[in-house]
Amino acid sequence: MKAFFSLKSTLRLLTVALLSLTVSACGFHLRGTYMLPDEIAKLSLTSFDQYGQLTRLVKSQFKLHGIEAVSPSATVSNLHLISESDGERTLSLYQNSRAAEYELNYSVRYSITIPNKASKTFSTKVTRTFLDNPLTALAKSVERDMIKDEMREQASRQILRQMARLTATMETLDEQELEAKLAEMEDTKAEDMPASNMYNSTNTVNTEEVSTVEPAEGEVGTSQP
Repeated sequence: MKAFFSLKSTLRLLTVALLSLTVSACGFHLRGTYMLPDEIAKLSLTSFDQYGQLTRLVKSQFKLHGIEAVSPSATVSNLHLISESDGERTLSLYQNSRAAEYELNYSVRYSITIPNKASKTFSTKVTRTFLDNPLTALAKSVERDMIKDEMREQASRQILRQMARLTATMETLDEQELEAKLAEMEDTKAEDMPASNMYNSTNTVNTEEVSTVEPAEGEVGTSQP
């Protein structure tokens, strides 16, 4: 029985090792709980609020997932937090028409730039419901602030998840760029075709021309027997 479990454990370890090697060969590495592309192993972070809570949370996600935060540079990939916004809408009312339940929403716009490849803008949104009890106004105010903090933290995690899908996005952009270049080459070739055909046609006519000599005035053509 012990030998059976030992063999099973060995096979499991070999399987994990093979999967790790396969993933590494594809340009991905396991950092934290996400497979992140090699292009963002080192990443600079810029923000609309460099000392804000969202910026601090994203930096914490860097550390959690093994991303080295470096200074901005033309040769280093960059994550830029563009803006954040929050709002709410009423979901239900009390009998006295006072709002009883709200939907809180929080959204972040950010861009990711990879040198010599592309720059793309993304957005992420988090929603929560909130019950407003007028008898516990102070407690509800504290609870609302806690919910907003949790929404920021969830948004920072979603940003990292989106970055895990970044390589597929960039490959799609590269394919679109290649298709655009091929289409441009085809258009250029089509524009050159009429001139080329005209040149070939002229050459054909010239090779088929026959030179003739007209007799001078007063001369009579004679035929030899």
